[in-house]
Amino acid sequence: MFRIGGQLLKDAKVNQANEKGTETDLLSLLVRSNMQEQNEKLGGMSDEDVLAQVPTFLAAGHETTSTAATWALYFLTQYPEIQSKLREELLSISSSEPTMDELNGLPYLDKFVREVLRLYPPVPSTTRVAVKDDIIPLGEGYVGKDGKTKDHVRIRKGQTIFINIQAINRSRKIWGEDAQEFKPDRWDNLPSTVAASNVPGVWSHMLTFLGGARSCIGWRFSLVELKCIIFVLVKAFEFELGVPKEEMGRKAGVVQRPVLKSDPEKAAQLPLIVRCVA
Repeated sequence: MFRIGGQLLKDAKVNQANEKGTETDLLSLLVRSNMQEQNEKLGGMSDEDVLAQVPTFLAAGHETTSTAATWALYFLTQYPEIQSKLREELLSISSSEPTMDELNGLPYLDKFVREVLRLYPPVPSTTRVAVKDDIIPLGEGYVGKDGKTKDHVRIRKGQTIFINIQAINRSRKIWGEDAQEFKPDRWDNLPSTVAASNVPGVWSHMLTFLGGARSCIGWRFSLVELKCIIFVLVKAFEFELGVPKEEMGRKAGVVQRPVLKSDPEKAAQLPLIVRCVA
């Protein structure tokens, strides 16, 4: 990736220097902006920093949102009444190119997106490495092997900490007994335990986009992008699952994708029957 990216970066810089740079791909735009900042003595990034953005664009900025859109379509096939209700709201906007404010002003679309990202966060888990010895305080204690109740966990520098994003997003102690169910309307009246849980996420009491200095840098853009995709597709098409529900499974890697249980080693699959809206 970096070898090819290095050549692309070199070509993009030559095009910009020769005033031939009219390309609108992400790398060319980034190079153009960066060279302008350097010419205006505003700093800019090094070539290494520019190249470091490529994995962000390709992986974090593409795979996650596309996977979320896939799960959104899956849930639409499982709940036809939700699909109809959502389409009715989307059709209330006559424009085929709604503004960001118009999309964010659609309450049912917002609830639907929140519930998709709660139940099936594209990245189901992650890790963090401790940079120093520390203590993690616990909201709820546990009994150790010595029979004593512990209210914290000690960690040492260099230890890897596993964070189960999906488990937090589906915790019955936080979201209630129906935490495992897909219910967009839950967002109208969340249980008090949601706010009281103090989940340190940047968005909506969830860890879908993580939190702190290492949270998802593009989470706001991702939400609008996902809403745009849903708006265009659901407004124009009806979706039905193309295989029995029991045939669908999921496979978790960096992101979790739908697969067919009869062929789990094959690439991600979500067979759909798609019809134009009458």
